[in-house]
Amino acid sequence: MKTDDLIDLLAEDAPVRLRLSRALGVALAISVPLSAAILVATIGIRPDLGDALQTARVIFKIAVTLILAVTASSLVFNVGKPGVALSPYLKALLIPLCLLMLGVVAELFVLPSSLWEESMVGDYANYCLFFIPLLSLAPFVVLLWALRGGAPDKPGFAGAAAGLAAGGLGAAIYAWHCPDDSPLFVACWYIIAIAFVTLCGYFAGRRWLTW
Repeated sequence: MKTDDLIDLLAEDAPVRLRLSRALGVALAISVPLSAAILVATIGIRPDLGDALQTARVIFKIAVTLILAVTASSLVFNVGKPGVALSPYLKALLIPLCLLMLGVVAELFVLPSSLWEESMVGDYANYCLFFIPLLSLAPFVVLLWALRGGAPDKPGFAGAAAGLAAGGLGAAIYAWHCPDDSPLFVACWYIIAIAFVTLCGYFAGRRWLTW
């Protein structure tokens, strides 16, 4: 049987799609609470969270990371299903990106230029670069495991999508601790951390999702 014929056959196999969606749902249901528990058990939620949630910066930071986690997870739920058009899910990823760009522009207008660098560097960049990948680990592993039950025709891309979703989830969880609230900080360090997880996903997908 030719590869194209096999892909067409799998694309018509509704039970396969159902099993994959169910496996991915279970993966997220297990891994997200686990990552949240790791945050609480290690560095904890920021002590001034109640007051912080009354500020636009904190709400913006949490919202952007949550939207990225949701849109990237939607991509993962479909990337392992041959024949499914992925362009709508890829376009949806522009939503958190555009929101972050708008936040950065607003920050540049609000802050004096002398404070731009300080806001971008922040105080806890090292924490960000360490804890976002750490909190992404559980979602990353279980999403890859679930995708092995699907049939992604581009294993590297599927792995990168899983890494992006895991990175977004890790960032969304870490945002509940992170005391650096500037969109400039988020646009720099959060993106670096998420990009690292995404790159790891690409190579892991090429290794583990090839069929």
